[in-house]
Amino acid sequence: MGYNPPFEPENAFMEDSNAQQPLITQTVGKTSVTLLGTAHVSRQSAETVARLIDSGNYDAVAIELCDTRFKAIEDPDSLARMDLFEVIRDGKAPMVMASLALGAFQQRLADQFGIKPGQEMHTAIEKARQHDIGLHLIDREIGATLKRVYKSVPWWQRLTIFSGLIASVVTNEKIEEEDIERLKEGDMLESTFQEFAETSENIYKPLIDERDRYMADRIYQIQLDQQPKNLLAVVGAGHLKGIASYLEQLNAQHPSAVTVTEELEALSTTPPRSLFWKWLPWLIVAIILAGFAMGFSRSSELGWDLVMDWVVINGGLSALGALIAAAHPLTIISAFLAAPLTSLNPTIGAGMVTGAIEAYLRRPQVEDFGKLKTDTTHWQGWWKNRVSRVFLVFFFSTLGSAIGTYIAGYKIFDKLF
Repeated sequence: MGYNPPFEPENAFMEDSNAQQPLITQTVGKTSVTLLGTAHVSRQSAETVARLIDSGNYDAVAIELCDTRFKAIEDPDSLARMDLFEVIRDGKAPMVMASLALGAFQQRLADQFGIKPGQEMHTAIEKARQHDIGLHLIDREIGATLKRVYKSVPWWQRLTIFSGLIASVVTNEKIEEEDIERLKEGDMLESTFQEFAETSENIYKPLIDERDRYMADRIYQIQLDQQPKNLLAVVGAGHLKGIASYLEQLNAQHPSAVTVTEELEALSTTPPRSLFWKWLPWLIVAIILAGFAMGFSRSSELGWDLVMDWVVINGGLSALGALIAAAHPLTIISAFLAAPLTSLNPTIGAGMVTGAIEAYLRRPQVEDFGKLKTDTTHWQGWWKNRVSRVFLVFFFSTLGSAIGTYIAGYKIFDKLF
């Protein structure tokens, strides 16, 4: 899978005559596949989906959703049953924060025009059930995509990804409806990171190209297993040419069901961490402890002075992070006490401690979970809602401790040498 945009498929590329929605129709095996390009916040896209399924021309519908996003549509109250302690303990807090930020961006755009986020997907689900035709999920799990994006870029570029998420939440710029139609360039993931995806092969491949291949594989798998006569695939228009070109390749190669399944599994795995990044935290701990040992070997006064620098700087910056997140006073104190210790144990982060304590001291109420989607559409809501504030406490106290580790480490060795 290369970085350059895939070749043009030989099959028909056209626009829906009624709503100018891009369409590609091609034959895959014995199945006629129609790829419909949509904008995920678009009234016209939803109307086109409804009209095509109502036509009775299709006996199967595939949609650009993974199981997680499909369940969120089916069970919009699932957030109310989220176990914050489990999320923090299992290290899923950053992923949940990213998902909330992406969802908030989409929700704000949808609120401007009085439609649901992903209305065309809602419509496809409802219409497929209404007409009793097969409904298939073809996108890769969002968690796998975000992890593969994260793992594929150097640490400094991860900061630009995070800044893109932050910008999507804090911006107040209104978008005109004609601009919404231009979001047919891709879905919310692409829209948020479009600038980076266009200039970085590392982001383009997991964010767009791999998903094009994954969805093509799923369509080919459905054709093998279910053998529908006419299948309608509802996807972001930015994926049309990529999916079509990969379907062309699959059609020419005729891979077995086992081969396709193996490729789907390979595209869903998280790349392993390099040995360098795996052992770096332990190396830093070893260097800091060696610095303490060297200081005490020279004099107890110097040794305790180094320990004090470590505690004050590391704990102080973590506590400052908790303060920025408007944490409970006891949470701020816990950040100061916990960060110097957790920084010497890479298996436990300061945010895991502070997030859990904040959730315990200010237990989110049912209404906090209920308002989570709307509160996170503006930056003030992240601090107002008790659920999202737990994630802010986790993030800022972790960031403060991480910065403190390097600053304190520098100061320790500056005094030693």
